[in-house]
Amino acid sequence: MGRCVEGVRGKPRQPVEHHRRKSCADLNHSKGRVMQPSEPLLRGSGEKPTSLGLLANPLDFISEDHLRERQVCAVIDGLATAHALNRQEATTVLRFPNEELNVHLRDEAEDLFPLLARRCTDEDAIEGVIDRIRADQDEAMRLLPQLRAMLAGCLDSGEDLTTAERAVLSRFAGHVRRHLVAENAILLPIARVRLTRADLRNLSKHMRSRRGLPDFPETTDAE
Repeated sequence: MGRCVEGVRGKPRQPVEHHRRKSCADLNHSKGRVMQPSEPLLRGSGEKPTSLGLLANPLDFISEDHLRERQVCAVIDGLATAHALNRQEATTVLRFPNEELNVHLRDEAEDLFPLLARRCTDEDAIEGVIDRIRADQDEAMRLLPQLRAMLAGCLDSGEDLTTAERAVLSRFAGHVRRHLVAENAILLPIARVRLTRADLRNLSKHMRSRRGLPDFPETTDAE
């Protein structure tokens, strides 16, 4: 044991943990933009929009977006049960669909779902999972115009939400939560296994483009 300690003092070693995490950094294709190994453990609480720095790791970004959605659902729950309207929280919920949710749903519908449909095997049974997710997403989107109108109306008039309006908020949050459960428990774990490095590069590229950001420069190891 003493010789081991002396060996460590004489010649620093790379922690084993570093090597296990290296594969996550390999998903980044631009020097200087590699996520630090500790970053996945220091994610936010979902109280703010997802950091654009995670776009180099698109599945991590989507996972963090899901945390953000869950946090907004918690805010919606608060609005549905509060005695008086919290104007700041109502404004947060109103801004979320336009600034975050719409582009997140496009990430999934236009890229992630088609990629999974191509890469997954029959035993993954991914089509049924995607169909269930789409059904809950569609129902949430059907309620969204009503949610926007009633929150905006309350902010303009200063009145509180009615019982019926509170029920709409609860239904919206319920549909969002259901599709998040399926995505986090089934979809993303399968995506981490099935998608290739080229798939992840393209996914990252398209997600950056939707947010008005340039693609990462190509490097020699990107092929």
